[in-house]
Amino acid sequence: PRTILALGGWVGSWELWTAPFTILSQSWRTVAFDHRGCGASIAPLDSITVPTMVADVLAVVDALGIEQCVLAAESAGVAIALQAALAHPDRFIGLICVAGLYHRPIPLAPDPFVASLRANYRATLAQFVDACVPEPDSTAVRHWGRQIVNRTEQEAAIRLYECMDGLDLRPFVSQIHQPTLILHGTADSIQPMQASQWLATQIPHNQLHLLPGAGHVPTITRPQDVVRSINEYFIEP
Repeated sequence: PRTILALGGWVGSWELWTAPFTILSQSWRTVAFDHRGCGASIAPLDSITVPTMVADVLAVVDALGIEQCVLAAESAGVAIALQAALAHPDRFIGLICVAGLYHRPIPLAPDPFVASLRANYRATLAQFVDACVPEPDSTAVRHWGRQIVNRTEQEAAIRLYECMDGLDLRPFVSQIHQPTLILHGTADSIQPMQASQWLATQIPHNQLHLLPGAGHVPTITRPQDVVRSINEYFIEP
């Protein structure tokens, strides 16, 4: 009777949710997809925009006949999920925000990360994955992470990153009235933990779970903790 629809972050495909969904699918209908330009999804570069990615979420639920669901997202995907929930509150009855991005100022100078992506794409992605997964004994996870992100073509990755420049959802998040579970690892060096803590002060109905020692992708490194948080918040009385 319950459905979770999930999407990944910047160049993270639906596989970021594989481990939690392996468990959650025993009691939920679980659906995930690769957003445009990422994973197995191919799209023209000029179609990779925040509005089109929000529209894609609606296209997926419509195509699958999902009347209502909990919408889950990680990192940059949270910016898409928040806007979908604001635009269609009747379709998304709950939110799960993992290490969420909702604000990025327009850079005043050339972005060194974008310059690194242009100069040495594969090496930059490898460094990004290592930063996402600081947990010890995670060699296999990092290897898997590199396989995931390397499916995205260079120009698509840059477009996916730059389309978030100038994003600022801070004036609008207080209008989110869906029950919202906010998860963040305390060892996350990609998205500051303080961002989720601030978000928890703004969304009226929320619960913030900080995961001690977890990095940027607890859906991969701490799936059981993620599942426990989801089930406790959305299922148990």
